[in-house]
Amino acid sequence: MMEQYNFPQVTQLAIPFFVGAILIELWLVRTGRAKGAFETRDTLTSLMMGTGNVVAGLLLGVVSYWALLWLWQFRFFNLGLSIWVFIAAFLLDDLRYYVYHRIAHRVRWVWAEHVNHHSSQHYNLSTALRQSWTGLFTFTFILQAPLVLAGFHPAVIAFVFGFNLVWQFWIHTETIGKMWGWFEFIFNTPSHHRVHHATNPRYLDANYAGTLIIWDRMFGTFVEELEEDRPRYGIVKNIGTFNPLKVAFHEWIGMFKDALAPALTPGQRLNYLIQPPGWSHDGSRDTSETLKAAYVRRNPSQAGKPGLPPARAEPAE
Repeated sequence: MMEQYNFPQVTQLAIPFFVGAILIELWLVRTGRAKGAFETRDTLTSLMMGTGNVVAGLLLGVVSYWALLWLWQFRFFNLGLSIWVFIAAFLLDDLRYYVYHRIAHRVRWVWAEHVNHHSSQHYNLSTALRQSWTGLFTFTFILQAPLVLAGFHPAVIAFVFGFNLVWQFWIHTETIGKMWGWFEFIFNTPSHHRVHHATNPRYLDANYAGTLIIWDRMFGTFVEELEEDRPRYGIVKNIGTFNPLKVAFHEWIGMFKDALAPALTPGQRLNYLIQPPGWSHDGSRDTSETLKAAYVRRNPSQAGKPGLPPARAEPAE
């Protein structure tokens, strides 16, 4: 018999908190009591993207859940529902999220659905709600398959991930500076996540954490926020629109336009789908690597610092 569990929908229960926190932050910023910036059209776009994400989840999310539920019958263990199982599921799924998030910035197919979250040039709590409508089509839910096979029920995984999403909401703010040292060392914080949303060369492809920043520290992707290099938000080439349809689909359209262009080899077409954002068959575009290298050439004193490559040796004459 296939087990059915009904756990609380954590993110839905948190909606009043989301709304209240956004209103408080807006008041603090508008009255000059805190750092930050709001732009009305940008905020409305983020709210519409969040609404679309909820609708997409209701219509399409069931597909990924039932796929994992089907996989459950092939599990090696059934770990049950003890408190330690929930804690282990949360920690392992947080690691799974780190892996997904890193892939999302390094594989254009997944970046196509994730880029909309980075498309705002403002950084406030409403930005947290700027979520994808097309996540199902990347098939990254298969990253949860090892957890299911190991004995964590899909309902348990979905439940603990709700807490991860709630954590990620409050870190989208400029009103909170750096926090206590031990807290900044273990957890993802507003300071760490500002780095992740920044387009400054040193900050590109850094701080992928969901809840625990220790994954970035362990795997070499952690970069600290520097006062002398304040984050600039958005994407490398900002799309300049508040139209939620363009925000949701612009990168999918651009990616397929590139992949279907005439006179390309099959390998080049595939690479437009799987290489990092900015890859081009003729090298005419910038990737995060080329942007970092160009920054170091302009600022040689920064070579080798966190987030930046070492200086390239000049060829001997």
